[in-house]
Amino acid sequence: MSLLIALAFFAQMVRISIPYALAAVGGTMSERGGVINIALEGILLLGALGYVLGAYWTGSAWAGLAAAAAVGLVTAGVHAIVTVGYKADQITSSLGINLVAFGLTRFVLKSIFGSSSNSARVAGLPEWSLGGFGTVPGLGSLFGNPLVWIAVALIALAHVVLFRTPFGLRLRTVGEHPETAATLGLSVARLRTWGVLLSGILAGLGGAWLAADQRSFTDGMSGGRGYIALAAMIVGKWNPLGAALACLLFGFCEALQIRLQGAAIPNEFLQMLPYVVTMIVLAGVIGRARPPAADGVPYHAEDR
Repeated sequence: MSLLIALAFFAQMVRISIPYALAAVGGTMSERGGVINIALEGILLLGALGYVLGAYWTGSAWAGLAAAAAVGLVTAGVHAIVTVGYKADQITSSLGINLVAFGLTRFVLKSIFGSSSNSARVAGLPEWSLGGFGTVPGLGSLFGNPLVWIAVALIALAHVVLFRTPFGLRLRTVGEHPETAATLGLSVARLRTWGVLLSGILAGLGGAWLAADQRSFTDGMSGGRGYIALAAMIVGKWNPLGAALACLLFGFCEALQIRLQGAAIPNEFLQMLPYVVTMIVLAGVIGRARPPAADGVPYHAEDR
């Protein structure tokens, strides 16, 4: 019985961690190229709405997944145009997108579903059959979900692309020494834009997980996950695998918070547990974590 409880807890921890991890890895791709993307919170929210609208209009969860990725791509594209194209302040642009996302999602909900807080129920992703393994509480619904495997594959692919391909080397170069990259004939603007766009796709899919898990959209359902994803990115030292592992830590804290409900512990303390752990971990890591040297610094010289 204790093993089954442990497995169920593990499944819950992984389920909670997936949207964090996708957004954190997305943030890593953007910041490795030198562009701060605090807009992950807004992209998660818009991605969740994109999933619901795609699935609602077509009846297909796969169409919803594609819509979430497309919405994330477009939102990140706006951030790239403002920050890379027009050299605007990256934090201001990010926060502006987050504010627009909260207002826009309510407007769309009201216009289409007649409610500014909830959408209609939509299709969830079909579960893959796992045989006898699927009978283990929690594990069947988790690992039978194709988006889990898509997320794992994307995180591994992001790590390989960033550290084992010419594109990844170039992206890291423009995040560290854009002037050097330009003298080598690389387009700083183009590479930074690609980094931001990749972050949008990944965070959009993170939003799709939130909506697919609930099979609906709820106002403000991102719930600060984009900001915790940024913290995980820092804890993971701007490394996709490190960021994903940090997200598992935050997922563990949130799962523990859920499990401890009903115990003789004030509910308010339990609700703040994941955020307290985030602050403690950041306080211990931030001094040793070095961001890319040109992270957040606009490149004003003419692209070569």
